[in-house]
Parts: sequence; structure tokens; C-alpha cells
Amino acid sequence: MDYMNQSSTGSHTIGTGGKKKFQIRWNAPVTLGFVFICFGVYLLSVLTGGASNYALFSVYRSDVSLFSLFRLVGHVFGHVSLDHLIGNMTYILLLGPLLEEKYGSAALAEVILVTAVGTGIIYPLFFAHSALIGASGVVFAFILLSSMTSFKDGTIPVTFLLVAVIYLGNQVYQGIFVQDNVSNVGHIIGGVIGSASGFALNKGERRNAEG
Repeated sequence: MDYMNQSSTGSHTIGTGGKKKFQIRWNAPVTLGFVFICFGVYLLSVLTGGASNYALFSVYRSDVSLFSLFRLVGHVFGHVSLDHLIGNMTYILLLGPLLEEKYGSAALAEVILVTAVGTGIIYPLFFAHSALIGASGVVFAFILLSSMTSFKDGTIPVTFLLVAVIYLGNQVYQGIFVQDNVSNVGHIIGGVIGSASGFALNKGERRNAEG
């Protein structure tokens, strides 16, 4: 008979006749929590006809209020379409667990928070008549941060330089020459925050190792 046991670590084992077959492990709580919240927010948007996104999960220039302060962070959870959502969540699920394992859940949550607040403050300053919505800034922060996982004292990984030139350079080009609804500024801000976070986190790791 098949059975399932839950251990104290949040892992589940499924087996037959007492022989363990495989484990299901909640391996990246911040990453998975972020993804589930994004899917929940999208479902809420569908049910409200987009009203919840406008009220809580997009950021735009407005008077200071509790709602506007919430939107500084909430905008990274909102998405305008299922394709938009799945595209961002695919990158989050690919990169998030690796980064969370290397730097820890608290550090990754801080990167997400700083990216959200940074893009949420800067974007409305330059674009008074449009709104920013989606986790693309977080995705770009993760991409740049992941390119620095091999960072060592006194060196800059070639992978980081290539990713910075390809991704950020492309965003600058598209922002200047391509007219679309993609927030290139949000991507650039996320990339800059991811780069800065990579330097800071790796520097902290070296200090801890020396201590």
C-alpha cells in the first residue's frame, strides 16, 4: 500500500511496502512563496477585472497614502496576462532556488524587497503617465546576481561582464529605439540592484569566511 509521511523538515516521502521511493522537499521557501503569491494575485486580478492590479499591484505617480506605499512593493506581484506571469515565473523558479541555496532565504528576500522599492520609487519619477507592473525587475536582479556566484576577491567574473553587456545593453537600446509597453527602466534598475547585491553578498561571505 502506498503511504506518505511528513518529516519535521517539511519533506514528504512516498513509498510502497516500507521502501522509500522519493522525497518532495520545500527547498526554496522565499522563491516558492513569491511564485504562489504572484499566481494568487493574478487570479484576484482576473476575478476583479483588473481592479485589484490598479489599486494594489501596480505602481504609478499618485498622492502619498497607505495604498501608494503598499504599491511600492506590491507591483512586483501583479501581472497583466498569463503569458506575462508564466514568463517571469519561469525565470524566478529557475534562478531563485540556486540563489536562495547560495545566499540564504533572508538575503534573497532582501534583494526582492530592495528591487521592488527601488523600481517603485524611480519609475514614477521619470514616467508620470504610465504604470509599472510585474516581476521583470526581480528577474533581471536574479539574472545579474546569478552571474556573480563565482565571484572571488579581486576578480570580476567574465560571465557577469557578458550578462551585463548583453542584457543591460539590450535594455538601453530597446529603451531608446524601440517603442513598446515593456518597462526597460524597470529591467535596468533590477539589473543594477542585482549587480550591487552580488558584490555586497559575496563580500559579506568573504568576511565571514575570514572571521
